[in-house]
Amino acid sequence: MSKTINIQDVLKRLGLKEINEGVTTGTQWFDTEGKINNSYSPVDGSLIASVKTATMDDYEKVMQTAQKAFEEWRMTPAPVRAEVVRQIGNALRDAKEDLGALVTYEMGKIYQEGLGEVQEMIDICDFAVGQARTMNGFNLQSERPMHRLMEQYQPLGIVGIISSFNFPVAVWMWNTALAITAGDVVVWKPSSKTPLTAIASHKIIEKVLRDNNVPEGVFNLIIGRSSVMGDNFLDDKRVRLMSMTGSTAVGKRVGERVGKRLGKTILELGGNNAVIVTPKANLNMALMSTVFGTVGTAGQRCTSTRRIILHEDIYDEFKDKMVNAYKKIKEKIGNPLDPNTLVGPLHDIHAVNQFKYAIEQVQKEGGKMIFGGDILEGPGFETGTYVVPAIAEAENHFDIVQEETFAPIVYLIKYSGDVENAIAINNDVPQGLSSAIFTQDMQEAEKFYSAMGSDCGIANVNAGTSGAEIGGAFGGEKDTGGGRESGSDAWKAYMRRQTTTVNFSSDLPLAQGIKFDLD
Repeated sequence: MSKTINIQDVLKRLGLKEINEGVTTGTQWFDTEGKINNSYSPVDGSLIASVKTATMDDYEKVMQTAQKAFEEWRMTPAPVRAEVVRQIGNALRDAKEDLGALVTYEMGKIYQEGLGEVQEMIDICDFAVGQARTMNGFNLQSERPMHRLMEQYQPLGIVGIISSFNFPVAVWMWNTALAITAGDVVVWKPSSKTPLTAIASHKIIEKVLRDNNVPEGVFNLIIGRSSVMGDNFLDDKRVRLMSMTGSTAVGKRVGERVGKRLGKTILELGGNNAVIVTPKANLNMALMSTVFGTVGTAGQRCTSTRRIILHEDIYDEFKDKMVNAYKKIKEKIGNPLDPNTLVGPLHDIHAVNQFKYAIEQVQKEGGKMIFGGDILEGPGFETGTYVVPAIAEAENHFDIVQEETFAPIVYLIKYSGDVENAIAINNDVPQGLSSAIFTQDMQEAEKFYSAMGSDCGIANVNAGTSGAEIGGAFGGEKDTGGGRESGSDAWKAYMRRQTTTVNFSSDLPLAQGIKFDLD
């Protein structure tokens, strides 16, 4: 482990014990009788701590408490709700280094990225505080005299949040800060792979909830197995909105189950993100961006760069630059708590197997490995989860290229002719999350983010696919699910829309000029 970060001290400061309760309604923790879930670190394979998971009785108690809390919370003024979120942001600031270290140790991303994830939590809290005073409706023009026509947004109810291991805490807060400010209450089911970061996050906010007399049941956490937090959670009509981050396959199931009861969903699913590099690009900028996009979080971001679409005129030059950069990266693979490390471990052996399968498959389909792909062994790499990021030459139509491999393998794809040809390759995958183009040509850039351009929810120019800011709505199209969360007007998804007509006359005229006289 790092010489500068003592994980046992971090756990103690975050209030974590050898065995931890996995259910809370805010300030009250349940002494559950569910099975024990052990959390092991991908960094060194050590048992970090254990969690007592929920039973069905625990689940029902939480849901009843949340439903009751909503009745009170929805009538609390939005700026007052946001004041709680502001204080949560400050509590996260105080705990940033410790929570960032735990994110690193339990998930595997490097410490700088762990800190960055906590900063995202802080930033969305700041955003939500401002949003509280601008969750505006509309005054519209009525066709009837002395009538007021308006639209407004009302709190929705219980919001379910299902988060993934790769961003174990940020995605929770993306949803929670907006939902809580909107007047909703939240029930969070974190990934079973990273339960300790979820418990730590709730420990951090606990004092804020107590100091502000937040009703028990506004902030809820349930760590449970699929028998407790599975289809019953998706089918529960009390959950008005289900926000889920994960694979496309799981997202389709969530969408089907929730849709069957006409519930709402925010789905943040798979990405197969491409960077287009044209002959008019600044190649050094493109290189720096794509290297971080491909190896950041060891390729385990939904926005990780999976494909680099290179014009034939600059293909060889850029390929050589990539290989040289990866040689430097290879020397900086290791313990993610070490400040000199740039690439930490994959989260588990399943991810390693996906990585190995992609390498085998791309070669079977006619591709060529030009760098990396090794599973590291020896001192410091005993877990078997450390790999050398891989570069492969491939064609876009390969089956493996059409899939999202949640690991650090990137495919170099050659194109010729105009930028339209590169855009067609960019769009020719089932997913539609993030995309980017590097070019100094205004026409190429404009085409890329026009209606004829990228079909992704995110389209960047001279910036990579990875590292979205919280100020913009985050999400993608096609197999990515169509959901939007975080910034912009994403708050609307957490509220119900209501059209209201107020008649302040003494008459009762009907719309469309309809006459309906009883006399």
